[in-house]
Amino acid sequence: MHIIERGSGTPIVLVPGVQGRWEYFAPAIDALARSFRVITFSLCGELGCPRIDPARGIDNFADQIAVALDSGGINRAIVCGISFGGVAALRFAAEHPDRTSGLVLASTPGPGWRLKKRHQLYVRFPLLFAPVFLAETPRRLRREIARAIPGQAARVRFAWWQLRTIVRAPVMLPRMAKRAELIATVDFAREASRISVPTLIVSGDPGLDYVVPANTTSAYAALIPGARSVTLTDTGHIGSVTRPDGFAAIIGEFARSLRRQDHAA
Repeated sequence: MHIIERGSGTPIVLVPGVQGRWEYFAPAIDALARSFRVITFSLCGELGCPRIDPARGIDNFADQIAVALDSGGINRAIVCGISFGGVAALRFAAEHPDRTSGLVLASTPGPGWRLKKRHQLYVRFPLLFAPVFLAETPRRLRREIARAIPGQAARVRFAWWQLRTIVRAPVMLPRMAKRAELIATVDFAREASRISVPTLIVSGDPGLDYVVPANTTSAYAALIPGARSVTLTDTGHIGSVTRPDGFAAIIGEFARSLRRQDHAA
């Protein structure tokens, strides 16, 4: 498993979303690396990573977090999961509170979230429905990008970065579909009830997240004792890359609150 490390300071493990490749979160990694020691990786099923073992379910990806910590000689870290990555982070924090100094769930599927019927078809027949899925994705993100990135020139630069990323790190839809299937095996409420570490819930504006409704993510705040919920405004599902500095600022404040708690103790 190839592990990426950037920056220095408080360690934070960034777990990618369902597309599986760390490269799609480069803006968030760069922003966080100004204040943190960022550790990340591509998910199981991607090239250079272990195969997905269906019997292991979400533990395939939670295990990767432990491997990343061990590789860096890190005992405890903030664990931040983005979208699907939040499900893996949730499982890891539930199983390993001693290694999790803080948990961040960003735009993570939560109680009440289900794949829509057409997306269930995409997951069952990823290659057959690939053209439909790829055509639908820009439409689902258009409003969010327009709000988060004002100015035509900035949006063109963002689109150019995305295009280059797709060429360098192409999304493999069958692998993505296998990961998406595993979401249905998770009892979100049960996992949340097992969390005993400080937790930050980050969601986008309710009207702009067309992938994971913001209210399903923010529902974790009522299920995890002491969890804090914040909104990354003017963005939706992909705020970590459309507004990376704002995303990093929110997590930076969370890290400072953890240090204050440690000093008080």
